[in-house]
Amino acid sequence: MNDRAGTPATADDLVDLDALIAAYYDRVPDVTNPEQKVVFGTSGHRGSSLDTAFNDTHIAAITQAIVEYRTAQGIDGPLFIGRDTHALSGPAERTALEVLAANGVHVLADADNGYVPTPALSHAIIAYNTAGHDDTADGIVITPSHNPPRDGGFKYNPPHGGPADSDATTWIADRANAIIAGGNAEVQRAEHATHDGYDFLHNYVADLENIIDIDAIKRAGVKIGADPLGGASLPYWNLIRDHYGLDLTVVNPDVDPTWSFMTLDWDGKIRMDPSSPSAMASVVARKDDFDVLTGNDADSDRHGIVTPDGGLMNPNHYLAVAIEYLYAHRPQWREDAAIGKTLVSSSIIDRVAESLGRRLWEVPVGFKWFVPGLIDGSVAFGGEESAGASFLRKDGTAWTTDKDGIILALLASEIVAVTGKTPSQLYAELTERFGAPVYQRVDAAASKEQKARLGKLDGDAIQAETLAGDPITAKLSKAPGNDAAVGGVKVVTDKAWFAARPSGTEDVYKIYAESFVGQEHLEQVQREAKEIVDAALGGLTPAVVPCTADPCRARRAPGAGPRRPRDAGLQSSRTSGCGRLPIPTGTPRRSTPCVRRL
Repeated sequence: MNDRAGTPATADDLVDLDALIAAYYDRVPDVTNPEQKVVFGTSGHRGSSLDTAFNDTHIAAITQAIVEYRTAQGIDGPLFIGRDTHALSGPAERTALEVLAANGVHVLADADNGYVPTPALSHAIIAYNTAGHDDTADGIVITPSHNPPRDGGFKYNPPHGGPADSDATTWIADRANAIIAGGNAEVQRAEHATHDGYDFLHNYVADLENIIDIDAIKRAGVKIGADPLGGASLPYWNLIRDHYGLDLTVVNPDVDPTWSFMTLDWDGKIRMDPSSPSAMASVVARKDDFDVLTGNDADSDRHGIVTPDGGLMNPNHYLAVAIEYLYAHRPQWREDAAIGKTLVSSSIIDRVAESLGRRLWEVPVGFKWFVPGLIDGSVAFGGEESAGASFLRKDGTAWTTDKDGIILALLASEIVAVTGKTPSQLYAELTERFGAPVYQRVDAAASKEQKARLGKLDGDAIQAETLAGDPITAKLSKAPGNDAAVGGVKVVTDKAWFAARPSGTEDVYKIYAESFVGQEHLEQVQREAKEIVDAALGGLTPAVVPCTADPCRARRAPGAGPRRPRDAGLQSSRTSGCGRLPIPTGTPRRSTPCVRRL
């Protein structure tokens, strides 16, 4: 934990915007250097122009690759495009528009040249593709989500409206790197980009009454505070207040691409993570001013929920409450609609699902896995451990197939209005019924070869029969919900579980663990998990060294230098922190789901 975590940023913490933008145009990547290649993670290509990892060359090549991909897929309708408030998002949007225009793509950008939240773009794609048009639309979201101000991000959403699957992103990344290797000679680019306008803001806000019980919130007079954290949701919260007449205050109306108003995250960096107590310190300080106070990240796909009695909620705690509430208050949802969760999310969700008599749909990490179920209504709620979720409209049809932090924030107000209790009070009631889970994530050293073996490890390779004194009931290398490979293993007992997955950016593997017995039991689970995985991989370093990150976000030793941050781990219900060990020194296949059946 950095000594300044949770304290206001100073001038020395701010990125040099002039240098950042200049680097975007001036630096040319060398794709023989892995750090400068196009790489699509779970949320698109991310990086900083200052590291020659997110530059004009990258974005031009990626956009050209997307054009070729959508052509091969037969996607012939408009392409929706939107950006968040990061400094690199504007230049990247201009680059993309020039390439799209030269390729003759019909582009729909924000009519007022405003910012576009990720959920608003997903909403627009789904609305278009369910309206009976003869063609199909897709989209590009330009955002690195909650990443620091120096970063940029670029994500492709195909016609289903959610994150592209690995078939699409692998092809796009490979093609983009080939284009860059050829000096971008194959990129078509117009000097003056033209596009049509689309009113993302009003179309999204006017439709909210079909997914959230706005009338209940208004009748109850819920006093709401909303902090966009300098992100794209700012005009949305203002219009939500005015359009629906809610008692809603935007507690921070500032948009500043340096994010000078933020408090520093666990590692002393500026990071717009609404689930981080350090990043949300200034928001939490106002918890007593409202019945419910919320935060969103820069592209509004994540949520943070603050209550007067509980402060900032752990993301998994709120997901459990949201699930129990929604499945009891959405009578038009299909009776067989499942509850979706990632396999490293808290298993209190499993117990809530069982109590509701609902099928649990457990999938690998990544929101893309929820897309098919949200489209056809077979999964009414999809949530992941890093404060991202979406759910269906009241009538059981698709709303967004990407994470939507705005509706999760509004749902907290609906819960208060309808139940008379805060989400944190309702979570306390859940723990009385199901137990209070203790959750933590640790890292352990592993070579690239060992990580590769872990990623392909079969559950049958686990020889242990017990974990922390209890019989092992499942050894999983494929997710129970969709039989997709988890890229690691998960071991389960009736009282605890652990999951081990290789890091995509470091020579470590990640151990997620949870216990319903207590902290000492969790520590025993962690120790044995390390031994079990090491035995399956042929032996690794013998111990895990704990640290005091907030909340379980430590990734490397102090002074080890900057790098792209990864998604946050989870905070324990009793403790927060994590541990780690020292780090050793084509034509694309058609894979777009049919959108006519939405």
